[in-house]
Amino acid sequence: MKTTTQPIEIYDTTLRDGAQMEGISLSVADKLNIAQALDDLGVSFIEGGWPGAIPKDTEFFALALSKLQLRHATLAAFGATRKVGTKASEDPQVLALLESGAPVITLVAKSDLRHVTDALKTTGQENLAMVRDTVQFLVKEGRRVFLDAEHYFDGLTHDAEYGLKVLKAAGEAGAETVVLCDTNGGNLPSSIGAKVMEARDYLDKNGLTQVKIGIHTHNDTGCAVANAMAAIEAGAAQVQGCVNGYGERTGNADILTLAGNIEIKLGRPALLNEKGLAELTRTSHRVAEITNLQPSKRLPYVGDSSFAHKAGLHASAIRVNPDLYQHIDPATVGNDMRMLVSEMAGRASVQLKAKELGIDLSGTPYLTGRVVEAVKEKESHGYVFDAADASFELLVRAQGGDLPTYFEVETWRTLVQAGRASLSENGEAEAEATVKLRTRDGRKIVTGEGNGPVNALDHALRQALSQTYPDITNFELVDYKVRILDTTSGTDATVRVLITTTNGDIQWTTVGVGEDVIEASWEALVESLTWGLMHLGVRPKV
Repeated sequence: MKTTTQPIEIYDTTLRDGAQMEGISLSVADKLNIAQALDDLGVSFIEGGWPGAIPKDTEFFALALSKLQLRHATLAAFGATRKVGTKASEDPQVLALLESGAPVITLVAKSDLRHVTDALKTTGQENLAMVRDTVQFLVKEGRRVFLDAEHYFDGLTHDAEYGLKVLKAAGEAGAETVVLCDTNGGNLPSSIGAKVMEARDYLDKNGLTQVKIGIHTHNDTGCAVANAMAAIEAGAAQVQGCVNGYGERTGNADILTLAGNIEIKLGRPALLNEKGLAELTRTSHRVAEITNLQPSKRLPYVGDSSFAHKAGLHASAIRVNPDLYQHIDPATVGNDMRMLVSEMAGRASVQLKAKELGIDLSGTPYLTGRVVEAVKEKESHGYVFDAADASFELLVRAQGGDLPTYFEVETWRTLVQAGRASLSENGEAEAEATVKLRTRDGRKIVTGEGNGPVNALDHALRQALSQTYPDITNFELVDYKVRILDTTSGTDATVRVLITTTNGDIQWTTVGVGEDVIEASWEALVESLTWGLMHLGVRPKV
């Protein structure tokens, strides 16, 4: 294959294909916001949906004309070729594509002869006519037309020529790009690459050198990105996919991973925003927030774990040269390197992680050793610090005698009343908790109520401290995770709790471990308040 620096068009279909993912339901406002995020990233095309077939998509295109201020991307409308036995100029669905106002129309057409005869109930020749007629009509009306050749790769295994004839019909009718679709997601990179080269050669021999080839892959074999990259290296000039790999079943190719691979690894331009690469991580989180889906930490380039290092051997090398265990500088894609502390941690891991948190241990080998041993001891009992930076910082400060004490707890207890008579208006069991503690303002005995024992404890603890430390009233618990560590012990198992708290500006996570969920939760709650007050610079009053 020849080395080239020709740009690759990124065609995003998050608003259509991505929206078909289980758990995603996008409002028109959501679609507009995601489209803006994609334009800020610098994709070439944004597929807004299927106007005329889906009312929400029709509304999106109507609003997009006035609401979206696109600086980089071009809006595309998705739809089908004319119906069997009709004229393109009289087909309501085709006319709806024109009425959308989108400058680009992407038509889906059958390229597997089995689908033509079994699903459309027509002949191969009529299907080719449907492609030609619809493309010609839309081009004549001043639209740029792309053709998605559905089931292209699977179709070639049944009829080695028919899919190529579909591409030729579209190209001769004026289609700018023909997109080869691995609709079932069952192909592998070697076959994808070979068939893309075959298509390119076929179009060239038929005088259609100006027609671009695109690629659309699904992740059913875990190869969506690899298949798309193989297609690009074989001559594809456009790649379709979704942010964060969204899409039905196992998802579509992740355009963020593709953008990183194309620009960084192949050295070819892909994003129209010159600073787009640095926006990759922000875009991932921005779209995930709109879809209300937690982004996977393991996503390439943009995931929280993409540049996270846990093994002590890695940390030792990274301290000398970060490039030894990182394929790129995380800042290139808007991400950060993180050091994770665990039972695998050595001195280098602890020192790098402490430095990340603003604590310099480089000149204190004795203290570093104490922290390493403390981490290993606690993790042997079920604690995890790679997901609880706040608790790790408190541990380091405790080992160094630098941990502030904001209050001293005497006792705490919880009570849950069960039975129909004790249920709240919402049908939940009523719970109360009593906390006894001391601060410089004196001894506090407070009882709090909640919709469970942990919630009641949280309320009681905050009430007991709010007068002395009013900043606590701004703290809010935003995530709560429980893990049973010994699944063979039933209700007597050790429990780990992770609590994430925010003050409106930052979030922090603490960990607690105990013989029951309430004990573990109490420890995590106390550490959460301690860390929050410490990072606000509040002075202890004990």
